[in-house]
Amino acid sequence: MNKEINITYETLFELLRREKTREELQKLDNNFFSDVVDYLKEKQAALNLPKNDIFAAEERRKAESQLENIKNILKEFYEKREKKIMNMALDMSRMSMGALNSEIIDTSAMLKEEKELFDYLVKVLNNNRKGVLYNILEGKIPLIEKTEEEKDAKEELNQEAKEEDEETKTQKLIRFLYAVPKFVGTDLQEYGPFEKEDIANLPVEIADVLISKQRAEEMAKKE
Repeated sequence: MNKEINITYETLFELLRREKTREELQKLDNNFFSDVVDYLKEKQAALNLPKNDIFAAEERRKAESQLENIKNILKEFYEKREKKIMNMALDMSRMSMGALNSEIIDTSAMLKEEKELFDYLVKVLNNNRKGVLYNILEGKIPLIEKTEEEKDAKEELNQEAKEEDEETKTQKLIRFLYAVPKFVGTDLQEYGPFEKEDIANLPVEIADVLISKQRAEEMAKKE
């Protein structure tokens, strides 16, 4: 797709037709996604015409219909390219893990976001092929090692859980039995006002005072 070609309903339809009828991934301009977003914004602007104008109402109806059609085209277009990229990743994995020449997989038609998806899929496929197929062929129980992304995600979850646990030790969840006006706590922070049946997560010391004065009761936190 050349830069001088503007995004229109007709060009999007033609791009979809080409993607559906040709086996290889079609080349797009590097700014394709941002150009499409700008185009959708223009179409969306047509929906903001005054609703009390009879002519504007007709234009709005046409714009709504076309915008829906455009989104359907984009969805099908994306899914056609997605399927091709997944097949290319599968071919790349089979070739690279089989010590064959994987350079015959041409990724030049991929947009930046698509190339990132392709690389991730190849990595996951290689990891699973190595952990399952290769281990079985060697008479071993399948063992899939975590990818770096999965390790990072697990570490992030552990950190969040740790922070949550720390907060649990310093905070207490309570339900107010009576209305309580705004007050300043021992930490010099303002709290409230609270109404009867309000639920709040407060520092332990403050919560304990309210509980001891029977203004509130502790609630069990959901696991």
